[in-house]
Amino acid sequence: MPSLTLRFSFSGFPRSRCCSTPTPKLSSFTSFQTEVNFRSIMDRLTSAARLMIVSDLDHTMVDHHDPENLSLLRFNALWEANYRENSLLVFSTGRSPTLYKELRKEKPMLTPDITIMSVGTEIAYGNSMEPDDGWEAFLNNKWDRKIVTKETSKFPELTLQSETEQRPHKVSFYVQKDKAQDLTRTLSKRLEECGLDIKIIYSGGMDLDILPQGAGKGQALAYLLKKLKGEGKLPNNTLACGDSGNDAELFSIPDVYGVMVANAQEELLQWRAANAKDNPKVIHATERCAAGIIQAIGHFNLGPNTSPRDVTDMSDCKMENFVPAYEVVKFYLFFEKWRRGEIENSDLSLSNLKAVCRPSGTFVHPSGVEKSLEDCINTLRTCHGDKQGKQFRIWVDQVLPTQVGSDSWLVSFKKWDLSGEERQCCITTVLLSSKNVTVADGLTWTHVHQTWLQGAAASGSATWLF
Repeated sequence: MPSLTLRFSFSGFPRSRCCSTPTPKLSSFTSFQTEVNFRSIMDRLTSAARLMIVSDLDHTMVDHHDPENLSLLRFNALWEANYRENSLLVFSTGRSPTLYKELRKEKPMLTPDITIMSVGTEIAYGNSMEPDDGWEAFLNNKWDRKIVTKETSKFPELTLQSETEQRPHKVSFYVQKDKAQDLTRTLSKRLEECGLDIKIIYSGGMDLDILPQGAGKGQALAYLLKKLKGEGKLPNNTLACGDSGNDAELFSIPDVYGVMVANAQEELLQWRAANAKDNPKVIHATERCAAGIIQAIGHFNLGPNTSPRDVTDMSDCKMENFVPAYEVVKFYLFFEKWRRGEIENSDLSLSNLKAVCRPSGTFVHPSGVEKSLEDCINTLRTCHGDKQGKQFRIWVDQVLPTQVGSDSWLVSFKKWDLSGEERQCCITTVLLSSKNVTVADGLTWTHVHQTWLQGAAASGSATWLF
């Protein structure tokens, strides 16, 4: 197993091993669109982020051995109900943008605020994933991709990965586990002799990535923390989550909590034994994947750690204040359980739902048809249990409430519906009111308006309810 030698400048930016290079100034980010996307994230936060989660995807946030995606859906509900409004979600993956987008189509993933891809060589912001040009320019120091490609071609033990995984600041190969350590040592020496300042990361028992020395998941995180600090919005707490060797750097950043999920790879556990065994801020969870992340939130007391999906009776939830996002998550979990036949088909169930809807409330269907909320609830009787025994899930993404009056909130979000292999999504806006109700009663739904997300419309509009 190759040694993962980590070098950081904890003022925030990585430094080169062979020469001292000036830290790029934040004002050097000249890409207007990048700045617009970063600014929109900063504007959403009225103060420092309550929590920033920085998570690997494959076998960390996403459990490929969980066909129902239950741990991921549990995390989704927890995040949207309790954290989205005042926290930051960062995905840090070894995948290229192409494979990352493919995974988003396959799994019920949330939309992150920031995406770190290609083993920390690319940083992107917002829904449009605008790249951070300043980060890319910084990585050019003592990096020459052509030389890396030329020299690695002399090693028959290396098998080039697919073209999608070859990036401007990353050259990726497959290599047999028993050959990785010696090959890493020899290759590192060869490239240094060519005048390059690089790092080699081996992970997953087969993946070998060659990057600029200043790159990597840990370096990218240090850069982000520096950037957030410059905005006066350094997160109150940061939790790094991973399962393999290319995540090791994440656990070396000062003042960052870390969780290695229960199914972590041998190479990462060996790194922990050698480098973080006595670090109380880094734990090895007993739960797999996203469930391990939830476990770590509770272990470190970073905030609420009970997912709404784990609450059997949502009426038992005791809230101190009105929480619009929680109301939205709770509503759609009821709808999912109703159609899966997990809630009793009773007058009481429907009357409880009607109790949180204004009698004069309206629902605008994505087709443009308008009907009363009460009629919509009455229609639910016909679809109770119609998805029983089938793969059917509902989740909400980017739930963002805005208080528009002393007793009213406008909540926008994406509502996803997965039925078998078919996925649909609506951009949804809900008007909620606290007028004449208590926190125990819950907010009143007064208006729901939905439009189809481009490319994600249902094949039959009649099958789309709420």
